[in-house]
Amino acid sequence: MKRRDFVALLGGAVAWPLVARAQQVASVRRIGVLMSYSENDAEAKAYLSGFTQGLQELGWTDGRNARIDVRWAAGSVDRMRVFAKELVDLQPHVILSNTTPVTAVLQRETRTIPIVFVVVSDPVGDGFVASLARPGGNLTGFIFTEAEMGGKWLELLKEIAPDIKRAAIMFNPDTASGR
Repeated sequence: MKRRDFVALLGGAVAWPLVARAQQVASVRRIGVLMSYSENDAEAKAYLSGFTQGLQELGWTDGRNARIDVRWAAGSVDRMRVFAKELVDLQPHVILSNTTPVTAVLQRETRTIPIVFVVVSDPVGDGFVASLARPGGNLTGFIFTEAEMGGKWLELLKEIAPDIKRAAIMFNPDTASGR
């Protein structure tokens, strides 16, 4: 091997880890999370822990290839507004929105950053999405259980278990939202 080839090979070997490290930094995804709960709420911490564990199972680890910016509004609409603006200004790749009030505040702040909502009971009625089948816009997510979804549940149950003859659903109108 010629000296020049050897130096080029050695230089490439030294530069390769630097290139790899630069590529890792470029692939970090920023995720915003706005929680309506207090930071000291044990149940809310469990929700967030489940979310981060799910991300890890999918290969996304905070501090490695993802950066998760969490804000806790503690039930305050004023804090929700401040934190919604703060998160949008960080330009995350996606925002996780927790509850209807948080989703409403985030929707007012951005129409471009994707928002995934949870703990929202009526996203169509609240104007977050056009329909459950085709949300449109930059919002999508998961809804609370609604009585109107009963027909869809039965349809899905028949697809999963076509031979089923009976099904039962329990519902408490005293604790239903929208009363």
